[in-house]
Amino acid sequence: MHAYLGGTVNDLDGKALKIGGVEDHVHLLIGLKPTHRRSDFMRELKKSASKWVHETIDYPPFEWQDGYAVFSVSPTGRESVAKYIENQKEHHRKESFREELIFMLKKAGIEFDPKYLD
Repeated sequence: MHAYLGGTVNDLDGKALKIGGVEDHVHLLIGLKPTHRRSDFMRELKKSASKWVHETIDYPPFEWQDGYAVFSVSPTGRESVAKYIENQKEHHRKESFREELIFMLKKAGIEFDPKYLD
């Protein structure tokens, strides 16, 4: 799945830098052009991956959550984000996806309604 997502990012004219995750979510460190609209990009990425999973892997229960989170990363922060993505299994032994997302939203100063996190 991660390799497919990387190929799709590149096909959508983005640059896949690091992709990884665990059973219930995925992290993508990608480069986008100023002309990319994040919502359009994510819609096309999720649509393509869903089609691939259903047609190639034949796993009918697969579906994406409705939303997603996008955070900008400065060039100097890419290496630490890439390492974070590489260590997802270890990281999630200590913290759930929900706890992780809440931490990231708060750290970025983003207001949110917890009802949209489930």
